[in-house]
Amino acid sequence: MSNDDFKQAALDYHRLAPSGKIKVSATKPMLTQRDLALAYSPGVAYACEEIAADANTASDYTARGNLVAVISNGTAVLGLGDIGPLASKPVMEGKGVLFQKFAGIDVFDIEIDEKDPDKLVDIIASLEPTFGGINLEDIKAPECFIVERKLRERLKIPVFHDDQHGTAIIVGAAVLNAMEITGKKIEEVVLATTGMGAAGVSCVNMLVSLGLRPENILAFDRDGVIHTGRTDLGPEKAQYARDTDKRTLAEIVAGADIFLGLSAPGILTPEMVATMAPNPVIFALANPTPEIMPEVARAARPDAIIGTGRSDYPNQINNVLCFPYLFRGALDVGATTINEEMKVACVRAIASLARREASDLGAAYGGETPSFGPDYLIPRPLDPRLHVDLTVAVAQAAMDSGVATRPIADMIAYREKLSQFLRRTGLVMKPVYDRARDDRQRVVYAEGEEEQVLRAVQIVVDEGLATPILIGRPEVIDLRIRKLGLRLQAGRDFELTNINDDPRFNEYWQQYHALTERRGVTPDSAKNLLRSRPALIAALMVQRGEADAMLCGIVGRFHKKLGYIRSVFPLDPGVQSTSAMTGVVNDRGLWFFLDTHVQYDPTPEQLAESTLQASYRLKLFGIEPKVALLSHSNFGSHDDASARKMRRVREILAQRAPKLEVDGEMMGDTAWDEVLRKRIFPNTTLSGRPNLFVLPNLDAANITYNMIRVMTDGAALGPILMGMSAPAHVMTPTATPRRVVNMTAIAAVDAQIRKAQRVEQD
Repeated sequence: MSNDDFKQAALDYHRLAPSGKIKVSATKPMLTQRDLALAYSPGVAYACEEIAADANTASDYTARGNLVAVISNGTAVLGLGDIGPLASKPVMEGKGVLFQKFAGIDVFDIEIDEKDPDKLVDIIASLEPTFGGINLEDIKAPECFIVERKLRERLKIPVFHDDQHGTAIIVGAAVLNAMEITGKKIEEVVLATTGMGAAGVSCVNMLVSLGLRPENILAFDRDGVIHTGRTDLGPEKAQYARDTDKRTLAEIVAGADIFLGLSAPGILTPEMVATMAPNPVIFALANPTPEIMPEVARAARPDAIIGTGRSDYPNQINNVLCFPYLFRGALDVGATTINEEMKVACVRAIASLARREASDLGAAYGGETPSFGPDYLIPRPLDPRLHVDLTVAVAQAAMDSGVATRPIADMIAYREKLSQFLRRTGLVMKPVYDRARDDRQRVVYAEGEEEQVLRAVQIVVDEGLATPILIGRPEVIDLRIRKLGLRLQAGRDFELTNINDDPRFNEYWQQYHALTERRGVTPDSAKNLLRSRPALIAALMVQRGEADAMLCGIVGRFHKKLGYIRSVFPLDPGVQSTSAMTGVVNDRGLWFFLDTHVQYDPTPEQLAESTLQASYRLKLFGIEPKVALLSHSNFGSHDDASARKMRRVREILAQRAPKLEVDGEMMGDTAWDEVLRKRIFPNTTLSGRPNLFVLPNLDAANITYNMIRVMTDGAALGPILMGMSAPAHVMTPTATPRRVVNMTAIAAVDAQIRKAQRVEQD
């Protein structure tokens, strides 16, 4: 994507109604006169009296305990400099989106037109009653040091300048793991650092907290080496002034074990890198162009470990790895500050996560699981497990260091609560997206002319999820691409199969006839079907190895498309029938429903088989399945055919998968409410809230799934077709472009898994 194209896409993204990226939503019903009385006068007075009597109850009766202020005066915005508070607002809104999406924290962004640090402190301090925490953002140095220090002294809520400490935390984790790989001790290494602004000073402070000796640090800023003879140093820099005769960057880099750059592009030369100690660690974090490009550093020193701030190279140092989870843990225990112990706990949790990733991600990343090493020092940005591991570590450190006002008694239950949050976000698809990118598959779209498909394919191309193949008429596809304002180009971004004039047509119909001639399909029928059924062409392309996976169903009826696929592909070995699982993501979580589209009245054996297949696929998302077998009956309260069917499903599953967490038959409210479930049936074998709901027939499953989706404003995931011997999936006409994108990633990973299985069998 060119810079001009990306700029326009970004502007369109922000301009799309409603403008901006955030809004305020009510969290309580307001439907009756009683609701109004409870929410406002006279009911609100009781909450006010409770808070007046005990200020700690504010988090019980208001949103304060989950509300963070993202505050800037616009003096150091990204790489744009002092552009003012109003122009900084898109960045602050963006930070608010990250807080909400990755940690469920609500944010008010506040842009303040004030540069005097003391006045700025007074303004921000006056807001303490509103917020549970303060995130300072894009305030230039040295004012940022003054503002944060004075606010920390005055306020009894967490104050965190992410530009300083977020980067420091990630750098700290990366350095710890680099020491592990090189076999060096942090107490003995020499650090050369350039760029002693807010982030630079904080990074060095963090490394000292982790054991780096101050006397082993040589720093460089825009005025040269920071030495004891300089008279222009503020207190933050002065603490790292050394009695040295070195005056150039080249001199302090020579012999250094670590180079840390937060300064300017291209200032570290290959010649300098060549003079560093054995197995040097180079973190060149200037953005978007680092102090030295990784390939240049690698050429000069093949033994180097290299990290940047960029996503297109290994070891990306990215603040989003920590700040949402740091605040999440601090808010949940009512921390009065974010202290050094909490930051160090965050560092060590990040470092630990990278070291154990290969064994932990398993099904989520499959055969492409990254392993700890020189090109994998820290977890991938937005790794969904960060939410649990970092948040728990921070919360525990806050309690251990005595700054928690609401300590958590049951940390096991707390971990489970955090895990449930992950299922309410798009993060559930991240492991699937990552694996799809690692080994791009060719995905063919039967309805290549449709708007949903074309919009989705643009995203697939931009995000590198697959190599698209579109079936359709070239002139129609080209016209619609231009009409929609997309940037797609045949031959460059996707392969085109011309449904009216493909040279392989004779081969396709002959192959289809060979597959179906004993099922009543004549040569003429085969020719006619291939001319008008793009789903058949897509299936044959996969069967012939011209594509790796297929999607269809955006136009037409589900069962018709399924029939075409079934006429080409046999079932998976050992599987008796196909089935479909569909997920709903809403603000309560991620829930899967079975069988929503295929089996009209499945037998107990078919439902059990489908449940096992669905449980396996849940693990693809990193979700441990918890299965509820739904009915109008609660554990034998009715004895009709439907209840007996679901009872029998449980018996079969107990025999075939004794470790699977499953129970039933039970009503929907019994499944949802663990307290109710245990009261009705104390010996239930299902704990917590289920994530896979198995219903007795297609009517029940499809109605339930669709009602929940539309009534909760949820997003659908699927349907995911199961039981086929090839990666083929049938969607529905209601599919949005994002659902097509998600299914593209799922289909691609499906193809990867099947290829790996074939290799193992061979």
